[in-house]
Amino acid sequence: MSDDAGTAVDVAKFFVDGYLVLPGFLPAALVTRLSPEVDHWVDTGLRQRSIDACRGLKEFGPPSVVELHMPAHGELAVHPPLLNLLGELLGPSFAFHHLHSDRRPAGGSGKSWHHDYEQRPQRDRTHPMVHALHYIGGLRPEMGGLALLPGSHMEVAEKNVRAALGTAVLPGEVLLDELPPRSTVILHSALFHTRRAAPGRVDGAGFRYMIDASYCRTGPGIQWPPVKPYWRQVLAVARERGLADGKWPELFEERHFHAYETDHENESEGPAA
Repeated sequence: MSDDAGTAVDVAKFFVDGYLVLPGFLPAALVTRLSPEVDHWVDTGLRQRSIDACRGLKEFGPPSVVELHMPAHGELAVHPPLLNLLGELLGPSFAFHHLHSDRRPAGGSGKSWHHDYEQRPQRDRTHPMVHALHYIGGLRPEMGGLALLPGSHMEVAEKNVRAALGTAVLPGEVLLDELPPRSTVILHSALFHTRRAAPGRVDGAGFRYMIDASYCRTGPGIQWPPVKPYWRQVLAVARERGLADGKWPELFEERHFHAYETDHENESEGPAA
């Protein structure tokens, strides 16, 4: 059990169901600073520049600014209660994999059923990887929901094996569409999930803010595929800023990753949940 966020967390549930829901997990002071950073990331075109670079468009080199340059985003990536919880889920040594930041209109589209476990080809689930989905403004039905398929992280399947189902309701799914501000959902990255569009009218619903950060277990012989072509730059920014703070020495080390490959079908859209 972990109580870093002030509420006991049933860690065992994560290994059975593949997810944890942490309402109000993030401190209000941090979220107050995160929201304008997300707005800046979207409104200045930095997010689009990042997407274009990931799509491999020749006119776009690595972006001059990455998410971890922004002060509050860097703090979120190494939020101590989060890292302490990840130590229970991933083991004592793990690495930061990537972070996406996005602001979507409440009436935005959905995304088909998929998972985000980085392995090519998909062959096992021996080394856990997690995604921390930070809904800094919370979730309401008029914003659309996150649907999860509990236990599906134990399947060994390609990311898009359920894509033909679109965002259909599946037997046994769990729908999360009401979360208070500052909430976080922790997913085993192999858990199938979908972003479902809001039903009906969304007038006045506001924006749907979501920051998605991913982490993976490290150890002898373990190397992960990166999902951003400029992944070394991201890790270098984190090291330059001293984000690991000495307690997590492996968090931003390049040796835990192998060369970037170009077949990242989900990367161009950024956060998918």
